[in-house]
Amino acid sequence: MKQLYWNVCGEGDRDLVLLHGWGLNAGVWHCIIDRLAPHFRLHLVDLPGYGRSNEFGAMSLSEMAEIVLQQAPKQAIWLGWSMGGLVASQIALQHPERVSGLITVASSPCFAAHDEWPGIRPEVLAGFQQQLSEDFQRTVERFLALQTLGTESARQDARLLKAVVLQHQMPEVSVLTGGLDILRTADLREALAGCSLPFLRIYGYLDGLVPRNVASLLDSKWPHTQSVVMKGCAHAPFVSHPDEFSKLIIDFAQQNSR
Repeated sequence: MKQLYWNVCGEGDRDLVLLHGWGLNAGVWHCIIDRLAPHFRLHLVDLPGYGRSNEFGAMSLSEMAEIVLQQAPKQAIWLGWSMGGLVASQIALQHPERVSGLITVASSPCFAAHDEWPGIRPEVLAGFQQQLSEDFQRTVERFLALQTLGTESARQDARLLKAVVLQHQMPEVSVLTGGLDILRTADLREALAGCSLPFLRIYGYLDGLVPRNVASLLDSKWPHTQSVVMKGCAHAPFVSHPDEFSKLIIDFAQQNSR
């Protein structure tokens, strides 16, 4: 039976599940593990088809959520970055009893731009999908470079993300294309409006993939949630500002302790 790769570490008494973004794997969290480990029992997973969970093929957002949940702790705070934020949100919608708190990082309930909604233009995502079939390693590297643009440590951060990808077998093109399909088509705006769980949304002020005005738009639509826009950060705030980021996570958990 196929199983996802999970790594459990940390000395805290609360469970925190961390879900990475498109094209990457659980190695992306290494820069904050030491900061969070004293406060949480950390559950690091390679999403289906990525990293060391490469036996899985492409799947829908709902399917991915169900597969991840099978090996997850009974109840946890769920933190999802970028595409991982959609997976964590889907789990909160499908199984709220398993979620004690939800944190999304540089994520959007709807990544694609629609009418007045800010996001990635559909033609940009379509272009990435086409380029994947031509030169998928270079396409992944370009997407990673976009995630760090504008920060003082942009080159260093992009190298770190690239090293995380190259550390393990590259995902299949079909898995990467399926992930882009999720980013292009998922829209959880209305569904999450009814979510009553403790919910923190973290954004990067310089993020070119999830515009910072998504934060204020959702503040009015989802008044029960909290948002923080981190100055000087792009799409990977835990890489460029690990201390500030980790404090936000620890504070959220303490405020919502049961």
